[in-house]
Parts: sequence; structure tokens; C-alpha cells
Amino acid sequence: MKLSTRYNRVNILTSSIILVITGIIYYFFIHLILTNKLDKDLAVEENEIRQYTRTYQKLPLPASYLDQQVSYRELPAEAKDIREFSNTTYLNQNENEQEPGRSLVTTLRLKGLNIQVTITKSRVESEDLVRVILLITLGVTLILLVSLFIINRFVMSRLWMPFYNTLKRMKSFEVTKMESLNSDTTKIDEFIELNQSVNAMADRVKQDYRELKSFTDNASHEMMTPLAVINSKLDSLLQTEPFTAQQGTMLEDIYQATGRLSRLHQSLLLLAKIENNLIGDIQAIDLKELIAQKARQFEELLERDGLTLEVILCEKTINMSRYLADILLNNLFSNAVRHNIKGGKIIVELSNVKLVIGNTGKDFETKTKLFDRFSKSNESDGMGLGLAISKQVCNLYGYRIDYEQVKKMHYFSIFFDR
Repeated sequence: MKLSTRYNRVNILTSSIILVITGIIYYFFIHLILTNKLDKDLAVEENEIRQYTRTYQKLPLPASYLDQQVSYRELPAEAKDIREFSNTTYLNQNENEQEPGRSLVTTLRLKGLNIQVTITKSRVESEDLVRVILLITLGVTLILLVSLFIINRFVMSRLWMPFYNTLKRMKSFEVTKMESLNSDTTKIDEFIELNQSVNAMADRVKQDYRELKSFTDNASHEMMTPLAVINSKLDSLLQTEPFTAQQGTMLEDIYQATGRLSRLHQSLLLLAKIENNLIGDIQAIDLKELIAQKARQFEELLERDGLTLEVILCEKTINMSRYLADILLNNLFSNAVRHNIKGGKIIVELSNVKLVIGNTGKDFETKTKLFDRFSKSNESDGMGLGLAISKQVCNLYGYRIDYEQVKKMHYFSIFFDR
């Protein structure tokens, strides 16, 4: 969810809750004010009746007007004096229907009699006024919410434009191209600080990359020379005088260790080149033909271990470096042969969507770390870099490589579309 969308939702929700609460409070306050006004009018009418009775020693005639009614009822002499306001209904004779009203029930003494006086006023106008005020409040609230939504949707989008532009440049930033991050001109302090931080970070990354690249180049160059000298000296030494069995074993161990170190050096150098996208030569590759060629190259190894190969291939063309494609297939085929069992089988299936290479083999525990560097089983004599290199090659071209085990079969799948 985008920040602006989240902000709009929170803002609209908060504004709605606040406006509803304030609207309810506003409604009750208006209702209370109008009720108090009716009570004051009823009290004025009560005072007029009391003054009339004190002046003329008799009750005014009962009255029934459009919006007011006055009635009397004699109470027992021992009845208590009362004075209370309440909401009620009364019959509107003109409309011949019940209408809401506000009444005042009070008592007065006249010539030894206890008289109950009921004064009722209509609440229709007050209710209509409250209803109009409520509708106006709802209308204003709705207009305010719509205005907030429009402002947040368009004004906030323009306000956040420098941030999205900076984010877009960060996504397209490639350290190998050594490009600078040009920032938009803005007057907002937070975005100015963000752009400054992003540019400073990009400069540090480029400087670190230059130093790392220089170190990798120098280290690889410096390692190649002593390795070549060691191999040359070993070759010369092996061609000299005969050796004892112990000396021969020691020389063979040295030769194997040197070869292993040389392969390790080449693999790490290849990983560094892949991660930094230093290998170009992208071309259209007939993957079906390349897999068939790779299967022919492994025929001798398959016959040696008694492995059977099942190949199901369809036409598929991909765009990538032929050098890396060869390394990718070589690593997967080598892995299928190295970790197979005697008399096992290898299955290769190529479709328009994916490439699957499966092999029989033993169960193992490090399934979650298969594609990590130097991750290998205890029985493996490899360096643990083959699958890591395969993973980096797939990442470079936007492919996805997965592993799964079904019974005794181990499958590596390369999906050409993420």
C-alpha cells in the first residue's frame, strides 16, 4: 500500500469519526438549547396564569391554540405541589393528528382548591429546525470529506512527487555504470535532506565498488602468477628422478591442492564478475541444442557410473551470455552426476516455461542452504560454489531457480519468467 493511500485512508477515517462525534454533540446541544427555550416560554405562560389568578381570583379560560394548549384539573387537597417539564404528545385539532409537544405540569392554590395546570407547547417547529440543522451539518460534513479526499489525492500526489522520483532513480541505479543521482529541485526540507543522503550513499557505494573492483583485479592477477609458477614447478619436478611411494603421495596431494586452489580462485573471480555484471556478450541461444551438446559431453561420465539419461526437449531460445549459459548447464549436470547413486538416472525436461534437471540421490539435511556459498554435504568433494554460481547467473537474467525433492528424486527447476 502506498504511503499516500494509507494517509488518505487514515485521514478520511479520522475526519469521519471526529465529524460524526462532533455532529452528534452539536445535535444534542442544539436540541438542548431549543428545549430550554420552550421551557422558558412555558415558564412565562405559567407566570402569566399565576398573576391572573392573583389579580382576578379565578382561572383563565382553558385555551387550545395552534401551537399551545392550557388545561386545568382539580386535585385532592392533600396532594403535593409539583412542577415538572416533560416531552409529550398532543392532538392538533387543525391537522387532527398527534404531534410532539413539551409540557409543564404545575399546581397552584385558588380559594382553598388545589388546581393542576398543564401547559403544552408544540415541538414541531423545534424538531423541524433541528432536522434542518442536522441536514446542513451532514451536507457540510460530506462536502468537507470529499474536499479532503480530492486534496489528498491530487495535491498530496504532487507534493510527494520528488520522493517518488528519487525512489525511481534509486531503483534504476547501477553501480557499474558510475552514474550520478540527479535530484529534483524542491523546497521541502525533508526531501532536500533525503536527496542529500541518497547522493552521499551513492557516492560511498561507488567509492567502495571502485576499491573492491581494484582489489579483486589486483588479487586475481597476483594469485594467478604464483599458481602458475607452482603448477609449472610441479610439472618439472614430476618429470625428474623417480620418487619413493611416500614422496609420490605427497606430490600428488600438493598437485591436487594446487588444482583445487586454482579452481577456487577462478570460481570466486567468476562470482565477482557475475555479481557486478561485468560479463556481457548477450546473444540469442538455442537452449535445446546447447542441452543436447552438454548431454553428449557427459556421456562418458554417465557410462562410468552406470547412469541413464532421459531427455525431453522442446524448442526454446533465451537471451544471455553463452559463456554463462554453458557454466550454468555444466554446474547442473555436474551436480546431477556427482550426487547420484550407482545405477541411478538423470531426467532433463525443457519446456517453454522452465528447465528441469532431476537426479536420483540420497537424502541430505542442508536443503535450505543449497544456494549458499561453500554449502555442501559431508560426502561431497566439491567446493560448494557451483549452485551459488548458478543462482547468481539466474538472478542476473531475471530467472528463478528452485529445488524440490520428490521421494528419491532431486529436482532443480529454472523458471524463465518470474
